Amino acid sequence: MKPGVIREMTTSDLKERLEEEKKHLIKLRLNHAVSPLENPMKIPAYRKIVARIKTELKKRETEESNKAIKE
Repeated sequence: MKPGVIREMTTSDLKERLEEEKKHLIKLRLNHAVSPLENPMKIPAYRKIVARIKTELKKRETEESNKAIKE
C-alpha cells in the first residue's frame, strides 16, 4: 500500500485497515512457522504497511493535539 493511498484514507478507515493488516501479518507468521511460505518477503512487506498506517495515525493525532493547544 502506497503512502499516498494511506494519506487519502479517513482515520476510521485507517484504524480498521490497521486491525486487518495486523491479523493478516499474524496469520502469515504462523503459517511461515508451520511450513515455509512460498514468498517469505511478504512478512516484511506487511510489517512496513502496518508501520506506515501507524505513522499516519500518530501524525494525525499529533496534528489534532497541536490544533487544540493553539486554540
